[in-house]
This record gives sequence, C-alpha cells and structure tokens, in this order.
Amino acid sequence: MGHYLNPRNDNFKMSLNSQIYVDKSNLIAKTNEVVYTRQRFVCISRPRRFGKTMAAEMLAAYYGMGEDANELFKDLKIAKHPSYEKHLNKYNVIMINMQAFLSRADSIKEMIVDLESKIMNELKKEHSDIDYFDKNDLTHVLTDIFLHTNHSFVILIDEWDCVFRASKVSEDDHEIYLDFLRLLLKDKMYVDLAYMTGILPIKKYGDHSALNMFREYSMTEPSQYLDYFGFKESEVKELVTEYGMDMSEMEKWYNGYFVDLGTPIYNPTSVSECLERKAFSSYWNKTETYEALKDYIMLDFDGLKSKITQMISGNATIINPNKFTNDMTTFNSVDDVLTLLVHLGYLSYNFEKKMVRIPNEEVKGEFINSIEDLGDWSSVVRAIGKSHQLLQAIWNKETSVVAESVGKVHEQNTSILKYNDENALSCVISLALYSAKNYYTIIREFPSGKGYADLVFIPYKKSIDKPALVVELKYNKTALGAIAQIKKKNYLSSLEMHKGDLLLVGINYDKDTKQHECVIEPWKIFID
Repeated sequence: MGHYLNPRNDNFKMSLNSQIYVDKSNLIAKTNEVVYTRQRFVCISRPRRFGKTMAAEMLAAYYGMGEDANELFKDLKIAKHPSYEKHLNKYNVIMINMQAFLSRADSIKEMIVDLESKIMNELKKEHSDIDYFDKNDLTHVLTDIFLHTNHSFVILIDEWDCVFRASKVSEDDHEIYLDFLRLLLKDKMYVDLAYMTGILPIKKYGDHSALNMFREYSMTEPSQYLDYFGFKESEVKELVTEYGMDMSEMEKWYNGYFVDLGTPIYNPTSVSECLERKAFSSYWNKTETYEALKDYIMLDFDGLKSKITQMISGNATIINPNKFTNDMTTFNSVDDVLTLLVHLGYLSYNFEKKMVRIPNEEVKGEFINSIEDLGDWSSVVRAIGKSHQLLQAIWNKETSVVAESVGKVHEQNTSILKYNDENALSCVISLALYSAKNYYTIIREFPSGKGYADLVFIPYKKSIDKPALVVELKYNKTALGAIAQIKKKNYLSSLEMHKGDLLLVGINYDKDTKQHECVIEPWKIFID
C-alpha cells in the first residue's frame, strides 16, 4: 500500500462512520459494467459538495488490492449485486487528487514531474523485482508492471479539471496537461478503468478533445449516474423523518437539481449540515466559487442582467450550452456564462426544455448577496426589499396600493426588462412578491408567448393563517377580465386541497397609459 498506489481505506471508513451516510455504493455496479470494455473511460462533472471525492474514495476501497474491503461493503447495497465479488479488491488502484499536486507546483510541467516521480517511486518500491524498460517513464513503468504481474490498473483522478479553474495556468499549459492525461490513459493495455471527477466537462480544442475516449456525465445532460451524486427525494424523506425536520422546508431550501428529469436531486452537503445543525440556512458560501459569482453576473453581455433578474424572480430562461468551451475564462455569449453557472451549481438545467433556473432558496440567497453591493442592481434590490409591503397590501385587499407598488417596480426596472415585453409583467410581479416565498409554495407556468402565466400561492403549514392567492396577469385588457378568466378556466382546481381563505388577484397593464390596475376578490373553498 502507498499514498497513491492502493491507498488505505481510512477515508471511506470515516465516511461510513459519519453521523449522516447515504448509501451510494450502487455506483460501483455502474462502473463494474464498463470495466475492461471500450466504455471504460468515465468522467463525472458535478458542483462542489455533491459527493464526488467520497465516491472516488469508495471506488478506491472497493477495487484496490491493498486491503480486504469486504467488511466495509458487506452491509451496503452493492454487496447484493451479482458483480460484487468479481471485482472486489482485484486491481492495482492509482488514486490522484490533482488539486493537491497543482497547489504545490509553480508550473504545469513541474506538477507533472512531481506527480510522475511520486507515483513511480511507490510503483517501483512495490515491484522492485521488475527489470524496467525505462524506469523514468510512468507509462513504461505501468506497462512493465502489468505485463509482469498480469494485474491491470484502475486509475482514479479527483479534481481533474483544477488546471482549468486556476488563473495562473496558461492556454499552452492546458494543452500540456491534456496531452499528459492522453498519453497516460488512451489506448493503454494496463487501464481497465479510468474514472475522473471534476466541476467542468472536458476542455475542448477546436472540434475535438485530447481526451475524446471519455464518456462524460455533466450537469447539462441527463445521466445514468444521476442517482449517485446528490440526495434523491426518497433519501431525504427518510433523513427528515429520522431527524424530525420539515420536508417542505428542506425541499424549498436544497432541492432543485435535475428536477424536471423525474428525479429531484438535493444538495447533499447542505442537507447534511441542515440536519446536523437542526437549522435551515445557507451553507453554500463555504465553497471556493462563491466570490466569483459576482464577477460572472457583472460580465458585459447584452441580456445577461435581464436573464439573471428573471431567474431571481423565479422564472426560467432558455440557453444553448453546446458552445461552452469548458473553462472559466473564455466567454463569448450570455449562454456561456449561464452554462458555467450550471456546472458550478448556481443554476439547474432542464435538458428537455433547454432552460435554466435558480434551483432553490439557498442558492437564490447567494445571488441576492452578490447583487446587494452593485449599484446598477439597486432597483432589483429595492423591489425585493419592499416586497413584503406589497404582499401585505394584497392581504389587506388594498388594490390601489398594489397597483401603485407594481407600477413602481415595473418603472424602476425598465432598464433591465423591456417595458412592453409580454413576459416582463410576469417577471415584475414575481420580483415584487419576492417575500411570498417565506409563506407560500409558488406554482407558476413559464411564459409561452400566448399570454401570461398564472401564479398560484399555496400557504405552507406554518402559514395556514394566510390566504391562498391566485394571481392572473393581463396585458392591455382589464383586471376584471383577469378575475373572470380565473373562474372561467377553473384555475381554482389547483387549490382543491386547500381549505380556507382565498384571494383572486387580477392585475392589468395598459401599454399606452403605462398604468397598472388591480382587482382583488375574496373567495372561499369548502371541502365536503
């Protein structure tokens, strides 16, 4: 055993011994499927705090020949899988945390020399009886060991993309690094599985990548590896029951990743900290990317500010992630910026609709923190700050106050949102009612271009004293017409399980007079 060659299982043991451990060992069944196949090159990119390192440590414990790991795995899900015993502790594992090497090197070349020398040192100590063809070349050393022992290698690389996230690394260095990985892994007989994790997908150069043998599973595409990074809803429900916490609050704070693919995914580290601390709060700003968010949303691309504002208000926006060059410095469009934010975990991508949104309240809070000190975002910050007053006016049925308040938010944000755009009013209302998130589950339909989405506000259990709201928006018509449409199209069916007070809210905007009109009608739902 060594530090890099067949490392000890201590790190995975610590995960198993932790207060909260969710069994993700069936990931091993997926990697077992590709061992010694053409598909044996796997690259998983996920944001920080999604369990990538722990998964790599689990794979090292399972595949590595250094220690008998059966005691660790015998009670986990993977132990029941037909492939379990076939691959258990059958391989030489090399595990590399690339960030550790980069942090102590002054250049990429120095990093590679240091990495190769340390790994070769352990390999040659373990296999001192081999007559190496070239004992100073890592690929030759690995080949000689494989030919001599007939034991192939599982190579695990964590933080593989740190080179592309470091400001001190040049474009030439990127190519040197990619060439190193390609020469180490591609078409090598000693590799039975190569598994890399990072935040960014693999860097592209022109029409191809130096690592095109890898199958990538990232935040911008649905994935067969979806269940193994992040907590599934069923897993969170079990934890919430065990710890006596509120599931609706947990969903509001930490859910939202891949939610439209049929498998809601929660931020695992935030869920764990919330349960351990017994407090719903933001644990996001412990990541290294927090300070960068402000820089990204300030980039000078036409439409970026508008799209960010729409998402802060709760709406989604369409993007094309396919032109993103997979680094943190090359941006050619708004889509590139938003795609990076998807990979960093600040946005969630709907693969089917090609839309992004802010996933949950924890992350939305980081957007608010980032814009609070930016002068040109003052109108958005002001609208959010006064949103509770508007909500109170709706509860009090003060229609003139509501119309005036909405008008001010609309007018103050004309530099961000097109004043006469059909979707702008929906965004303005959502922004003006930002504080409603503290009291309601908000159901919205995204603008389709054929009219305005309805907003339905269903009180949380803790806010049962508040009336439910159905808000219908009209453009160049009447607020009374909006109320009539709520009734005619039976929007109230969304609230059939709600028992209590209900307010129908109709808001109209006249594009000629630039005036807003509001009608509020009390309603009552009775359940037999």
